[in-house]
Amino acid sequence: MTTIANILIIILISIGVLFSVVTALGLVRLPDVYTRTHAASKSSTLGVLAILSGTFIHFWLIEGIFNTQMLIAIAFLFITAPVGGHLIGRAAYLSGTKVAEETVRDDLGPAVDRKKKRYALKKPADN
Repeated sequence: MTTIANILIIILISIGVLFSVVTALGLVRLPDVYTRTHAASKSSTLGVLAILSGTFIHFWLIEGIFNTQMLIAIAFLFITAPVGGHLIGRAAYLSGTKVAEETVRDDLGPAVDRKKKRYALKKPADN
């Protein structure tokens, strides 16, 4: 049982390290804030979740300590990291940060234009 647990722990932590390295490379190599945010929010979330899962399994199966705080941290990170990345990207877009030249499609532009038109229609007239 301990050998199987150790193999599982090594695999999870190795996957976490691999995704963390991919995150670091993405932050250095990708061209604009939007793609960097994508790399930072998606792959780093998976990397940290794998490392925390491996650590949780180590403490639970090897040390005999069931750590509820680590489970809460895993759940909190799983929920908040992608949302934070999305909000950073949206804030960058609304503040006028330009996209990379390689970008072929702008999905947020029409939605922002519709919202601006709708807001302009609901705005009370100035007297």
